[in-house]
Order: sequence, then structure tokens, then C-alpha cells
Amino acid sequence: MAASSDVIPGRPRAGARLRISAALFRRPWLRGLALLSLPAAWFVVLYLAALVVLLISAFWRVDSFTGDLVHTFTLDNFKTLVTEPTYRTIALRTVGIAAAVTVTDALLALPFAYFAARLAPARWRGALFVAVLVPLWSSYLVRVYAWRLILARDGVLNWTLDHIGLGAVNVAYSNWAMWIVFSYIWLPFMIMPVWAAIERVPDSFLEASADMGAKSLTTFRRVLLPLVLPGLVAGSIFTFSLTLGDFITPTLVGGAGSDFIGNVVYRSVGVSNNVPFAAAFAVVPLVIMGVYLLIARRLGAFEAL
Repeated sequence: MAASSDVIPGRPRAGARLRISAALFRRPWLRGLALLSLPAAWFVVLYLAALVVLLISAFWRVDSFTGDLVHTFTLDNFKTLVTEPTYRTIALRTVGIAAAVTVTDALLALPFAYFAARLAPARWRGALFVAVLVPLWSSYLVRVYAWRLILARDGVLNWTLDHIGLGAVNVAYSNWAMWIVFSYIWLPFMIMPVWAAIERVPDSFLEASADMGAKSLTTFRRVLLPLVLPGLVAGSIFTFSLTLGDFITPTLVGGAGSDFIGNVVYRSVGVSNNVPFAAAFAVVPLVIMGVYLLIARRLGAFEAL
């Protein structure tokens, strides 16, 4: 009976497999390249290529008479963004509320994360962790609509304030309402990086500060806060970018003068069919986030993610 061959159709010979394995073993970079080539190609095609198309189309224009897309280079869309006060106001409002939400969430996250990581008994930490994550298990729209009902003129907030004699506060359908809703929605994204950063601070650092005679506030300001700062900046990446690109919350809880950049982009595409102008305005938050990420990288935020 003839000896059977170890060659299987469609598969490389044993010697070839050994040579490939040896080459991969000697060259770790080659293993990484083989592992990441398909995801990297997918990322380049679907994400980076889309950004390139977005940037190119921002320099096109729409014919005002026919409504056709004209593929000629022009800076008219960007000139409109700079010269029209309405669009400057919308951009400043978007960035301002995103910054306010980030600062608010940082101020709320620090004491909560410190208590959960340093002061809470071990049996409480699991419950606190679940309490932070539970809001994320519900739909984004459900949470926004819930706050819309709370902040309405006849909602729970005004009803409670009236019954305790403080009087109603009419914050419904305003920039204040957006600030409150955004701060609530994105708070878990700030708490988790700060919590992790506080847990990584060695107890000996705080004990050494106390042994040197530093008060609690001094220890927090000069020892804990610098070590937790990368976690704060990491959380701010989420809160700032998510607020910057949102258009649903301004639509549902904002007033007539509460448009964000996303609202203008949405209407430019779906209503006025002015895709080049929408692309030009969409470049603004991309540039802002690019600068923000460069600053965050210098502050060590990526190591805290």
C-alpha cells in the first residue's frame, strides 16, 4: 500500500507551515501586522475614507438655481460659517455647553468616585458600580424624555418646588435644560475613568502627605488631584465629544434658540439638501476634537483610558 501524503489540498505543506511559523516567531511586528491588517483595512475604508470624502465635499457647492451639486473648489461654505453671526453663535453655544457639561460632570464625579474608591465599604462598591451603570442600560431617548417630563412647566421639578415654597423655575426648553440633561446623561462616562484613576493612587502617597503634616485639602490639591488628572481628562474626552456631536437632546429639550452644530448639519442634509455646507459645518467639531485630543494626550489621558 502506498505511503499516504501529508499534503492536504488547499493547505500549505508542513515545511512551508514551519517556515511561516518561524518567520512569525522571529518577527513580532509581522505577527502584529497579520493580526491587524484586516481591521486596519476596514477602518481605513469605512472611517478614514468617509472623513476624506467629507472634507472634499465641504469645498463643493450647490447650484442655487438648479439645486445640483457642483464639483468645483470653493471656500464659500467656510466663508459663510465665518461671516454669518448665526452660525458663529451656534458654534459657540455648542462648544460652551459642551465645556459646561464637562466641568459639571467633573465636579460631580470627583467626590462620588473618591467615596466609592476610598471610603465606601467593600460590600457597597459593587452596588455603587451598578448604580453608575444602570442608567446606561436604558434607552438614550427614554432618559431624555424622562427629563423632558421632569423639567416641564407642570412637571415634577416645579410641582416639588411649589410645594416646599420655593416657587417654580421655568427651565424647560432652554439652554439650562440642555445643560442639565447632558450632565445627567454623560455623567457615568466621567465617573468610571475618575474612579479607576483614584483606585490606582497608592495609599502610601496619601499617608506620606498626612505624615508630613499636610491637611486634607492640601493632600487633595497637591497629591491626589495631579495623579487623578489624567482620569479626569480621559472622562472629559467622552463628555465633551458626545455633547459636541449631539443633536437629539437640543431638539427634544432645547428651545427655539438652542440649535447645536448637529441640528444645522441635520437640516442641511435632510431639509435644504445642501450637503457641502453640512460637510463644512461638520468639519468644525472634528477640528475642535482634534485639538482637544492633542491636549489630552499631552496630559496623559490616553494612559487612563
